[in-house]
Amino acid sequence: MSDDAAGERRSAPAGQPPAPPRAAGKISGPAPARRGFFRSPVLWPIAGILLLVVVNLLRDPTFLKVTIFERHFFGVPIDLLNHSAPIMVLALGMTLVIATGGIDLSVGSLVAITGAVAAMAMARGVESLPLIVAAALGCGALAGAINGVLVAYAGVQPIVATLIFMVAGRGIAQSLTGGNVILIKHPAFEFLGNGFFLALPFSALLAAALYGVAQLGLRRTAGRLFIEAVGDNPVASRFAGVPAARTTCLVYIVSGICAGIAGVLVASNIRTADPLQAGQNMELDAIFAVVVGGTALTGGRFLLSGSFVGALLLQTLTVTMLFVGVKPEVATVPKALLILLVCLLQSERTRGWLRGLFARRAPA
Repeated sequence: MSDDAAGERRSAPAGQPPAPPRAAGKISGPAPARRGFFRSPVLWPIAGILLLVVVNLLRDPTFLKVTIFERHFFGVPIDLLNHSAPIMVLALGMTLVIATGGIDLSVGSLVAITGAVAAMAMARGVESLPLIVAAALGCGALAGAINGVLVAYAGVQPIVATLIFMVAGRGIAQSLTGGNVILIKHPAFEFLGNGFFLALPFSALLAAALYGVAQLGLRRTAGRLFIEAVGDNPVASRFAGVPAARTTCLVYIVSGICAGIAGVLVASNIRTADPLQAGQNMELDAIFAVVVGGTALTGGRFLLSGSFVGALLLQTLTVTMLFVGVKPEVATVPKALLILLVCLLQSERTRGWLRGLFARRAPA
């Protein structure tokens, strides 16, 4: 026995067994915390997607079949990616807004407005694609700035401030189009929602690129820290020197720009600007995608990757209900049940209750 170990044994209090000697070269201290695989919020949306894929494969073994035609991939998975792109883009902006403790109910109506702006620009003879897209995105940014000013500087509650555009947006879109559905005949514009790049849908690649740029930008700058600080405690963040009002206003502008991109993709995909049907209930789908992806509505920490997967889960569920033959009038019920199930599985309290239940049933 070494002198150190012997000293430890001699220094043990009377009536207590001596402490075991420490191994040479080991530093005592708390064990590092290990994050379990099943604690990741993104795991459960992925599990939901896999479950839905299995259900579709049991009904149709060719569900995942992908073919190549004219150097492009075609199949149900490719259509799924293409149609989920607008919700992914909306969920990106919604994630940042919710992370600040707010909400944006206006994005569905902004999809209709920006699509109408793009269609009217083409109807009036504008041929330049950059100008058409810039007009739509500028309209979305302006609406987002109005929402941001009302929330950050005027002190209006986010749900009330954005509800204004949610209600009035359809009327604005109808006034722009004269209440008519505007047909779009512009090959370059139609490419945005229906074209292929590197054999994959351009809209899906665009959504993935936006998420990549946002993730990289927030990691390389103080933007993520500012957003999380404002979402956790706006008053404390302001006293700490964080520009809380400016940060809040900027995230609403980003959400408006994302709504403009989604409006362009939707109008391009259906080749029309429909002021009544375009973007209908898309704000709810964006919120569901964010919540299912693991971002709490209370603000603070957020997961962009979770919102991406959550949007893909919602579109997969929509396709599954179409394949199974669920009637459109009751299609919202399974969507709500699946979202509730995923949110319960993400809850620490629910998982703790399940662990305790299984522990009581396990043999001693």
